[in-house]
Amino acid sequence: MRIAAHVLLVLAGASFACKPSDNESAVELGKRAYAANCIACHNPDPTKDGTLGPAIAGSSLALVEARVLRAEYPPGYTPKRSSGLMPAQLFLKPDVPNLAAYLESLAPATQ
Repeated sequence: MRIAAHVLLVLAGASFACKPSDNESAVELGKRAYAANCIACHNPDPTKDGTLGPAIAGSSLALVEARVLRAEYPPGYTPKRSSGLMPAQLFLKPDVPNLAAYLESLAPATQ
């Protein structure tokens, strides 16, 4: 019984440690979500191609939503690769706006 209570306390503490602080921006939260969920296939540096996934720096919210939540592309978008390997990642739904903010922040500056 004491071991179970200890495990519950540790898990509860871990969940509090993962919550964002008031001063974290969407870009910072998106960077954390990217590092935790995307680098298995995409490069840790989103400006570079990964082992399976292409470079995704500059991806729009529409593209991130379509790929992450529906495993599809937005209308009119031409994929960088034709593999179609990425399945929907529905557990990331709350993180989609932050992921998009992070990836958009890495878009090359236009002049």
